[in-house]
Amino acid sequence: MKSFDLKGTSRQVKAEGGKQAVKAVRAAGNIPCILYANGGVTATFQVAVNDVRKLVYTPEIFSVNLDIDGKKYTAIMQDLQFHPVKDTILHIDFLEVGDSKPVTIKVPVKPVGHAAGVKAGGKLIQNVRRLAVKAIYTDVPECLEINVEELGLNKSIQVKDLSFDKLTLLDNPQNVVLTVKPTRAAIAAMQQAAKAGK
Repeated sequence: MKSFDLKGTSRQVKAEGGKQAVKAVRAAGNIPCILYANGGVTATFQVAVNDVRKLVYTPEIFSVNLDIDGKKYTAIMQDLQFHPVKDTILHIDFLEVGDSKPVTIKVPVKPVGHAAGVKAGGKLIQNVRRLAVKAIYTDVPECLEINVEELGLNKSIQVKDLSFDKLTLLDNPQNVVLTVKPTRAAIAAMQQAAKAGK
């Protein structure tokens, strides 16, 4: 997993007038954030919108080297809230990570190889873009590579067919990750072949 350096500044969360304070944070071009650890809040802080663009608007996953007023933490991005209309970032939750406690994170799926079914005229369909895994953060890869070379026409790879070293897959075992479906041209060719064989 790649790492990402991010600086933040502490902010005070008040029971009264909290919404106005959050609006002021956003109006200044910042995003309110919370860092969680061990089921509780470790820090409330803010980061500049421009500082997180490469962290948020990417299919890649990162461990985040957080610097909040000089205090250092290692974390992963746990949750993002977007404005329903403007699609701007409203809030980010981070989770502090360590070398001994497993975390849950969604990792991009990457098909590898040229599927046999594609060679036969089919089309590879990727039903799942990310899979949820549980692991020590240092064991989490940048992506989950799945070899599809032996995947034939009308064949699928389900979550239960996969295994990765030091990772526990959390998605439904029956979920289809990848499948090869015949194209119209391939179906027509198979029908022609069937007719010729009669």
